[in-house]
Amino acid sequence: MKTKFAVSLLAAFVAASCAATQPTATSAAAQPAPTTLELQAPAMQTEAASGELTIKQIMADQDWVARSPSSAYWMADSSGVLYQQKRAGSVVSDWYHLPLGGEEAHKVPLEKLHNYAYNDGVYNADRSLLAYTFEGNVFVRDLAAGETRQLTRDDARQSQLVFLTDGRLAYREGNDFFAVDVGTGLTVQLATLATRSKPEAVSEPKDFIAQEQVELIQFVQKERRDRQDRADHDAELSAANDSLAPQPFYLGDNKQIVAASLSPAGDKMIVAITTPQSWRDDGDIMPNYVAEDGRVKAESVRRRVADAKPVEHQVLLLDLTSGEQTQVTYNTLPGWNEDVLAEVKAENYAAEGKTYESKQAPRAITMMQDWGWSSGAIRWSEQGENAVVMLEAWDNKDRWIASVDFAGKQLVSQHRLHDDAWINYTHNEFGFVPGSADTIWFQSEEDGYAHLYTKKLGGAQKQLTAGKFVTENPIADPVTNSLYFTANQEHPGIYELYRVGFAGGEMETLTDLNGMVESFELSPNRERVLFNYSSALQPSELYSVALGENATAERLTETVTDTFQSYAWTVPEIVPVPSSHVDEPIYTRVYYPEGYDAERAEQYPAVVFIHGAGYLQNAHAGWSGYQREFMFHTFLNQQGYVVFDLDYRGSKGYGRDWRTAVYRQMGTPEVEDLVDVVKWAGENTNVDTDRMGTYGGSYGGFLTFMALFKEPGLFKAGAALRPVSDWAHYNTGYTSNILNLPSDDPIAYRRSSPIYFTEGLEDALLINSPMVDDNVFFQDSVRLVQRLIEHEKENFETAIFPVEPHGFRQPSSWLDEYRRIFKLFDENLK
Repeated sequence: MKTKFAVSLLAAFVAASCAATQPTATSAAAQPAPTTLELQAPAMQTEAASGELTIKQIMADQDWVARSPSSAYWMADSSGVLYQQKRAGSVVSDWYHLPLGGEEAHKVPLEKLHNYAYNDGVYNADRSLLAYTFEGNVFVRDLAAGETRQLTRDDARQSQLVFLTDGRLAYREGNDFFAVDVGTGLTVQLATLATRSKPEAVSEPKDFIAQEQVELIQFVQKERRDRQDRADHDAELSAANDSLAPQPFYLGDNKQIVAASLSPAGDKMIVAITTPQSWRDDGDIMPNYVAEDGRVKAESVRRRVADAKPVEHQVLLLDLTSGEQTQVTYNTLPGWNEDVLAEVKAENYAAEGKTYESKQAPRAITMMQDWGWSSGAIRWSEQGENAVVMLEAWDNKDRWIASVDFAGKQLVSQHRLHDDAWINYTHNEFGFVPGSADTIWFQSEEDGYAHLYTKKLGGAQKQLTAGKFVTENPIADPVTNSLYFTANQEHPGIYELYRVGFAGGEMETLTDLNGMVESFELSPNRERVLFNYSSALQPSELYSVALGENATAERLTETVTDTFQSYAWTVPEIVPVPSSHVDEPIYTRVYYPEGYDAERAEQYPAVVFIHGAGYLQNAHAGWSGYQREFMFHTFLNQQGYVVFDLDYRGSKGYGRDWRTAVYRQMGTPEVEDLVDVVKWAGENTNVDTDRMGTYGGSYGGFLTFMALFKEPGLFKAGAALRPVSDWAHYNTGYTSNILNLPSDDPIAYRRSSPIYFTEGLEDALLINSPMVDDNVFFQDSVRLVQRLIEHEKENFETAIFPVEPHGFRQPSSWLDEYRRIFKLFDENLK
């Protein structure tokens, strides 16, 4: 039977009701029929502030809302927690220590901070020592004695700490790897990685003249013999005498180290290298008109996806005992030479009246670069007998987990995840099951949702979680032999904390808070869990809960200001809006004005907010990452508007098919979802669909363009903020996933870029563009405006923000932007 730890809600929590039976984790049962999630306001919020809510207040420095705790972790003895908190009115954050015994948090003095900076520390085998770095130097804490020793004090910056199986502590310093005996302090260099070719004492003559010089001149001959003799002696000494540092591993000229990982046994290394290429070209610049010296400054920016060049990594196996160096090939990976873009290329060739001939050829393959990782794509078993690596194809269609056959000097594929659209750049955590040398665990979207699996090397895999939900942030715990993770099993917008044993069995629910459990950490004694939690009306705060039956969550911090809590913020509902294109609903936050009357004779004007990033979830029960927009929606409610905030197709949290619906057609399924939400609003919320507007930033700005250009009349007005107008000008990592490369798939770029549809504009458009945006270039707006001018469009205006990057920093800029948005709506929708 499923175990559930009941967690009572504090008065400040947001409660939610979902009248549905939860599917078990070990079956692929469908989610319950979608229902409206009704969020309740915190009990403490009883009276509105005496002052009127204004846009100026909303857009002010956000310290007035909350200074939420971040980067929290446990004290080594589990007696309390440490966390960072931003100083009021400053960009600087301080560290605080909060004991669990009821004492108030106090600031950690700067002179003592090095004693407590072990949030990313590593333990030795018996967990008696904890090693960590502080400002690039190495420290070791004796947990029994409660004493901390500093092992290095320099500006070289050490990293990649690992306790070796012989008890020594290894670390990386630049491209050198060392091991230190924490008892004696003796430091031994284990390996040096040199990004150059091995120097030769005597090289072959390079041409006829050099050859003649060597043969004719006896002095030259002697000098060459002497150099060779010295080199041979040095090599013999190094090989025979263990007191000397080992010879470097020469990786070749014009090489860049991508990753390097030392075996816990200290006898082997896995290194990935590549041929370096510039991240930009000479023409990739952005003018900054408000530079400090009063001149126009040409800022360097990244290259565009249209200029992207393939990247490939080579994987090397280094034997630290023998000095042998071997490059492994990728031809043992299934699909390593497939023409995975054959159909796409054939379609594009046909559009040009040509015929494409598919041929097999080696694909560019790299180490997997997961956007949320901290530990890299190389994982070792605890004793260092085995290692696995995660690799991805540069064309974004395949991801492999491969074990390393050190004896055969080759990779052995253990898992291939193929996606005709693209491999997700998150949900790729993996590693060895604690205590096992031959069993791994990993995340995979292969059944349509990000779930957890185990697999014995060379054997069958076992699925640990299943159902129409996603797992996030998995952590493998060697003490309880379990995986801890968050998931939205109960409802797509509710994320709770769970665990499942590596042996299998049903998921255990560790929290029941009906909001958003965010980052979390187990206490060292494994008695409690520390986590960040937020609700729709409460920014993130720290909580802790005991790992036991009927445990009650304890709130540890209160950083939300009295001013913020004094306003009567609108509590949104999360509604599953039916889709006319797919079986799954479009989950949407709906903000109703106070006193909303579904039968009122005069229908309400409405606004649809379109979130950015594309792959992001905003219609959830936690605190929105768009906190200014959340507050702006209450302001709009007070002006009589109903507001909608949808997770269109392409958004995060709803599985693989929802994510990849935008493949090769960005702006098509999302606009279809906007049409469905507008239709539903007119039929169900007493909204006048002839008085609806929309706005959004970044990807939301792009979709504002696409909605106004491709569905004129759907919205009477739209505000596109920092918008993408031509995907060929955006970055490679994001865009090539969804649209391939412009050289391979121009059809997808022309189908997905607003600049090709500008002639369709009929409704009022506001374009707000920051000028020093190194994410979405200001040029995107400039080129699109020129197209509108050439089409002789009259109903658009542009606002520029000279000092702002992609994410605004100045309250005055936020204020100017949202005053313009509100004015646009009031002039066109009222």
